[in-house]
Amino acid sequence: MEPAITLKNLHKSFGKEEILHGIDREFESGKIHGIVGNNGSGKTVMMKCICGFLRPDEGQVIVNGKQIAKDIDFPDSMGIIIETPGFLPNMTGIKNLKLLASLRECIGTKEICQALDRVGLDPELKKPVSKYSLGMRQRLGIAQAIMENPSILILDEPFNGLDKNGVAQIRDLIRHLREEGKTILHTPCYLGKVYIAGGGKVSLYRKNHVPSLFDYDSQAFLWYAEKYYDLSSKDLLAIYKDRKLPEL
Repeated sequence: MEPAITLKNLHKSFGKEEILHGIDREFESGKIHGIVGNNGSGKTVMMKCICGFLRPDEGQVIVNGKQIAKDIDFPDSMGIIIETPGFLPNMTGIKNLKLLASLRECIGTKEICQALDRVGLDPELKKPVSKYSLGMRQRLGIAQAIMENPSILILDEPFNGLDKNGVAQIRDLIRHLREEGKTILHTPCYLGKVYIAGGGKVSLYRKNHVPSLFDYDSQAFLWYAEKYYDLSSKDLLAIYKDRKLPEL
């Protein structure tokens, strides 16, 4: 099967600082792919190159068999949430989504309401987005990403601002989306294939084993292990020592 996303010798610099240098990676279709890395490691820059928001200085980004910036400007079927979702503050959530949906005119109110339901938001809520909590805005951003039923989802920090129940709900949603055949690339990871972004490189790590994560960002690993695996301090100490994750 052809990979959903292929990166070939990807380079990107800002001024004299090289952020991505020579990334080569294929992301399989119908899988969940997690990206972890500390601030400034290039995760978001790589995602923006995949989405067509940034043009690489060198190399190729191929999505569903089409090269970005050559065959198409932006991927045809991709839902995106990168950094903080931006919405019109004085409008309700559903009105914001209706406005965005009007750009492509491929879905109606029914699909928008279904997307809001899937992320745990009430489509009938009259509250303007300016009154939303951070978690509610994050849910709205995810609803925006999934409402047009794209084949690929790019989710940058999808659990940001969510409480424990919200994390569990969105984690289950991502699992269901994978079962529907979606390809999902997101940070931070909680299951599926794990990639580490560091020094502009993206490296594949074996299932349930992250041998060098501690070398550059042990606190980040301990944080997501505790948050997304519900591990106790004793478990975390064992993981720190053994450098392994338990089976899900």
